[in-house]
Amino acid sequence: MSQFIQVTFLIWILVTLLWAWSVLIKNVSIVDIFWGFGFVVVNTFYVYNLEEINPRNWLLLALVSIWGLRLSIYLALRNIGKGEDFRYQQFRKDYGEKRYWWFSYFQVFLLQGGLILIVSLPLLGIHSNTTLGEFIWLDYIAIFVWGIGFSFEAGGDYQLYQFKKNPSNKGKVLNTGFWRYTRHPNYFGEIVLWSGIAIIVFPVLKGTQFVSLISPVFVFWLLTKVSGVPLLEKHADKTWGKKKDYIKYKEDTPILFPKFFK
Repeated sequence: MSQFIQVTFLIWILVTLLWAWSVLIKNVSIVDIFWGFGFVVVNTFYVYNLEEINPRNWLLLALVSIWGLRLSIYLALRNIGKGEDFRYQQFRKDYGEKRYWWFSYFQVFLLQGGLILIVSLPLLGIHSNTTLGEFIWLDYIAIFVWGIGFSFEAGGDYQLYQFKKNPSNKGKVLNTGFWRYTRHPNYFGEIVLWSGIAIIVFPVLKGTQFVSLISPVFVFWLLTKVSGVPLLEKHADKTWGKKKDYIKYKEDTPILFPKFFK
């Protein structure tokens, strides 16, 4: 528990510094870049404080670092120089410019720091356990599941980036590649990815540590009920709602879970 308190304090310092920077540049969007990196910080902190590093510790360090750094680098390349995201612009408008500078600290930065700590609970569960044992068949299934999730998230992001980079695609709907099977391949990938991590952690959990398995369920709830899918669907309907190709895309393509056969 002491490690969780320490890492909570560390994340609080980082999001506070990030918030101060966002006030200076008047851009809350930088918090999105921190999302993946925040998990790398938490995971590395846990591993750094281990007396002995087990193969499972190394495995989780590698998987989380690959995912987190890839996501943060991608969002940095996508967002830097593009101005504040439409979500935060709307929040500024709703709450007022004169008070949003401090309101964003609670509504965005402290909230995201708290979410990182909740979603990363499986990492605390595995790194605080001294009897991890050898790899079993379930670990290889978990790595496969993680790989599927990572492929959907990273592949979907890359395809969207390439699509938007082509000026001739302006106003068009991306309905190929991963986007052919789901309207939100990156969010589907993140849910599956954290499910894979939960499977890796599951065999070594004890007692109250099983609470950490809430992580993929919490990610699913967060992306489908709070942010992510609902906000993007609303924005897409407002932007392209009357376009025939978008209407057909919504009819043919599921909102989250892929449909591989028409």
